[in-house]
Amino acid sequence: MLNELIIDGLIKRALEEDMPFGDITTDSLIDEESISRAEFIAKEEGIVAGIDIAGRVFKILDSRVIFTKVVNDGEEANKGDIIAQIEGKTRALLKGERIALNILQRLSGIASKTKEICCVVKDLPVSIADTRKTIPGMRILEKYAVKVGGGSNHRYSLSDGVLIKDNHIAAAGSIKRAIERAKIAVPHTVKIEVETESLKQVEEALDAKADIIMLDNMNIEMMKQAVALINNKAIVEASGNVSIDNIRQVALTGVNIISIGALTHSVKAMDISMKIR
Repeated sequence: MLNELIIDGLIKRALEEDMPFGDITTDSLIDEESISRAEFIAKEEGIVAGIDIAGRVFKILDSRVIFTKVVNDGEEANKGDIIAQIEGKTRALLKGERIALNILQRLSGIASKTKEICCVVKDLPVSIADTRKTIPGMRILEKYAVKVGGGSNHRYSLSDGVLIKDNHIAAAGSIKRAIERAKIAVPHTVKIEVETESLKQVEEALDAKADIIMLDNMNIEMMKQAVALINNKAIVEASGNVSIDNIRQVALTGVNIISIGALTHSVKAMDISMKIR
């Protein structure tokens, strides 16, 4: 569930950025009492995500705006479909248009890409996860969109779990030392994950009893060897250079989780427009 206080704060900051001293065009042209109706229209096929958040943008500008969903989050929209209908003060509709569309288009793009990738491995026992490669300030929304598309969330922040990466290993001196220090410092309820780049590092992580072992940028053959070596003694995550073209091969190695930064860091926004009728 999305935290409404966080969402409202995010929307208000976006509105402040977009019109710090008002909307000079709308305020100059549109009568204050003018009422309009508008529609959100899909200009391409995709999975909708963020429709309630888009509606909240207009409600923050004017609580009397009527926002009616036609398509719910997680549902598919085809080109030309009406996604939502809006009625209210014309000024509120025009001032909220860009922020609402920015959020809706990006989240729908993420959900659509996630759904596309998940469908390739839907018959296999593997989870598709996101990463922290998100736009600053947008992470809560982008990770929500991944869930809408059928994916799962990796840690939300640096506070959520221990993930020992290459630079941590270099700074600590070794995988063993890094894990030992982490086990002393964190509660027993927190899992410890280690990023590995070779079979030797996988063995070291196993010996140190890591809870999760990430296979980072390994080729398919090395992944298979690593999964066999781990032999269910830890959760196995694959990461790095995973795409829709090779994800099924990666999944067939037997890993439990595949994390993909591209779900959020370089996704194409879904094309959606708002038209006043």
